[in-house]
Amino acid sequence: MSISIPHPVPYQGSKRRLAEAILSHVPKNQYKRLIEPFAGSSALTLAAASRNIFPSYVIGDALQPLIQLWDGVIDDPTEIADQYNILWHREREKPIEAYYEIRSEFNIDHCPAKLLYLLARCVKNAVRFNAAGEFNQSPDKRRKGTQPKRMSAELLAAHLVLAGRTKAVYGDFLSLFLSAQEGDFFYLDPPYQGTSQGRDQRYIAGVSRDRIIESLEILNEKRIPFILSYDGSCGEKNYGSPIPETVAHRILLDVGRSSQSTLNGCDDVTIESLYISHFIPVVPKAAPTIRSLNDFLAQSTLFP
Repeated sequence: MSISIPHPVPYQGSKRRLAEAILSHVPKNQYKRLIEPFAGSSALTLAAASRNIFPSYVIGDALQPLIQLWDGVIDDPTEIADQYNILWHREREKPIEAYYEIRSEFNIDHCPAKLLYLLARCVKNAVRFNAAGEFNQSPDKRRKGTQPKRMSAELLAAHLVLAGRTKAVYGDFLSLFLSAQEGDFFYLDPPYQGTSQGRDQRYIAGVSRDRIIESLEILNEKRIPFILSYDGSCGEKNYGSPIPETVAHRILLDVGRSSQSTLNGCDDVTIESLYISHFIPVVPKAAPTIRSLNDFLAQSTLFP
């Protein structure tokens, strides 16, 4: 089977390239709802929805403008696309100055379309916040971000696979764990250890390892299956300690050569840990071929 997976929200750490490998551990047609409490780019939700693995989906995040952005994708992607187009074209005369103006505006009005612009335009698509909760990442001076026409196509394609069966929820992730019920399946991609606290504050809210383990125990007590992406390594650098085997089974995914390593002229390979719930049965590992977004849109009857 051939599918297309839209990716409208660029986000450093997105599991877009690993989505098929991760979903190969999910038995198809056995669960009613996929819940992704740390949405970000919602890469797993988009990949699963593109393959119709679950009847319904919930995406959650502690960053309210991000959830408002996903609400816009689900309900009215044209409005988001139009706003993005206006923001993108503000750069024509003074691109760097325009970026900083839009960033300042976002830190006041928290407009979801401005967040999309900042994510598409900032260095490495990497969200960064200061201690006051303000977006403070710098612009990427080598590129202008996603072209409006392409962004519009991505937003519309994401809307097509999410509309009518997806709910976006703002708030602390724990509420989704506590409300989990039979038929739910969780995919978790929280901030990795060492990337959200102290001087390296990459996320609006950090999540401690102990809190993650406690939350997973809630799912285990309810016998709710989950897959967790949480720690890993790049060359000699390790990100966090493994989750106990009593909580979930650990496997390692070879992500390939690090982009940062490539920029530094090194050959460091990134390895990510994937934690598989003990309540997930073993399934064959098979992934479909992914066709281009353009082919997907050309074959769709919903786009002129």
